[in-house]
Amino acid sequence: MIRYISRCKENIALGAIMSKFEYLKLADTVAAEIANGALKPGDRLPPQRSFAYERKIAVSTASRVYTELLRRGLVVGEVGRGTFVSGESRPNVTLPAEPRGARIDLEVNYPILPMQSAMIARSLAGLERPEVLDLALRHSSTTGTLAARTIAAEFLSHEDWSPAPDQLVFTANGRQCIAAALAATVPSGGRCGVEALTYPFIKDIAARLGVTLVPLAMDESGVRPDAVQKAHRETHLSALYIQPTIQNPLGMTMPQTRRAELLRVVEKLGLTVIEDTVYGFLDEETPMAALAPDICITLDSLSKKVAPGLALGFIVSPPRLRERVMAAVRSGGWTASGFAFAAGQRLMADGTVAELSRLKRIDASRRQHLAARYLAGFEVQANVKSYHLWLTLPPHWRSQTFVAAAARRDIALTPSTTFAVTPGHAPNAVRLALGAPSSEQLDLALRTLSAMLTAKEDVDTTE
Repeated sequence: MIRYISRCKENIALGAIMSKFEYLKLADTVAAEIANGALKPGDRLPPQRSFAYERKIAVSTASRVYTELLRRGLVVGEVGRGTFVSGESRPNVTLPAEPRGARIDLEVNYPILPMQSAMIARSLAGLERPEVLDLALRHSSTTGTLAARTIAAEFLSHEDWSPAPDQLVFTANGRQCIAAALAATVPSGGRCGVEALTYPFIKDIAARLGVTLVPLAMDESGVRPDAVQKAHRETHLSALYIQPTIQNPLGMTMPQTRRAELLRVVEKLGLTVIEDTVYGFLDEETPMAALAPDICITLDSLSKKVAPGLALGFIVSPPRLRERVMAAVRSGGWTASGFAFAAGQRLMADGTVAELSRLKRIDASRRQHLAARYLAGFEVQANVKSYHLWLTLPPHWRSQTFVAAAARRDIALTPSTTFAVTPGHAPNAVRLALGAPSSEQLDLALRTLSAMLTAKEDVDTTE
């Protein structure tokens, strides 16, 4: 009898192990279908009972499969609506992935004007001549040529700030600027303070460099100086990475009083500020480096002003850090190509970039006004000069669920988790990038999203 009971226990334990193996194996199968595109963001999974019938498993096992998929972040569930493939593309990863090919992309924020290709073509005319192309295709350095540095310094200048040409270091794009600046100022194992909601790619960059990001509390003016003091006291920061002008994703521009207050604290603590001004052309604010040139590294690029296919990154470094920045660019393999230098020089020198920037400021304002009309009555944080806005969702929507529902309508959005430095601390919100779609597409997308926000049920509101 005792042996019989023991054998039963063994069988029960074995059954539990097999059941566990079975549900994990099935979860892996569904995960693979999501990864290879067989199941796309927004696709609805069958009810658990139907899933169990199709897979010839118990309903309880199906429930465990769905719970496991939810745990991995691969699906989202909503009472009365069902279970859907998550709007996020990868489990437990909050970084943006490759463009998803959605019909209307409100996720990637590279504004392209209808007439800009013709403008760029005129500027680059003659670059294809053999004698010109020969120079453009040669090896380039982190500092380019004297002509490139001089033109870039003049281009980046403001009324009350003019970087010296010898302060310029170049990379292939803005992300590489961030990586080089971070590598030059924060040692491996060190800490960098960042806005609690920040540019997503710095999270991956920091992880690859072995740098820990410390979230800094914000208010309507941006990073709070007392938050910097607290973070440094508790974790010993080496640097700050901030976006003082048209912050991504919240859109605010830090007022001058806050900039001065923040810099006083930073200087007292002996920190370096990595100042990302990639959206600065939309607001034309003077960089913080004008107030504290010895402690600020200013970053910029051509990707937003011109196009992502004609990127060139600029690092304006204090003289004391320039050699470290140059070394970081070289060791990272982030040097810009000779062709990028040649194209960038022409576009900056003849005023094409300046004119594109002016036209995009007009375009951004027009798109914000369109968004304000459709989203009136909802909680929106936006800068009328910006190409993006932050939409806090009504209580009956969750960020992930809303993104998935939008994906089913062929609209790509970015959930708040993408921007949150601390997992589990993302507000119930999404970011809308307004720059990429055509005017007609943007109108349709905003009209569709407005109807979704109003509806209590997830019904298709597209035409």
